[in-house]
Amino acid sequence: MPIDPLPDWVPTRRRAIGDRVRAARTAAGLTQEQVAGRCGLDRKTVNRLEQGHTSPLLDHLLLVADAIDVPLADLVRA
Repeated sequence: MPIDPLPDWVPTRRRAIGDRVRAARTAAGLTQEQVAGRCGLDRKTVNRLEQGHTSPLLDHLLLVADAIDVPLADLVRA
């Protein structure tokens, strides 16, 4: 059963992951729309991931990492 409410560090880490996704995407010279198209997601999903608004699915992180051509570990490192 999930903890409710979540500890403060959880959304903080989620935003940090989103920041790393955004940085990797821009370093690759890709727009959110291009990444979304490469991995079969919509742009809003990529945006929500980058903003850290919602908990991303592991599958979405895997798809985005592949679309940007970076290891998943680079996106989720502590």
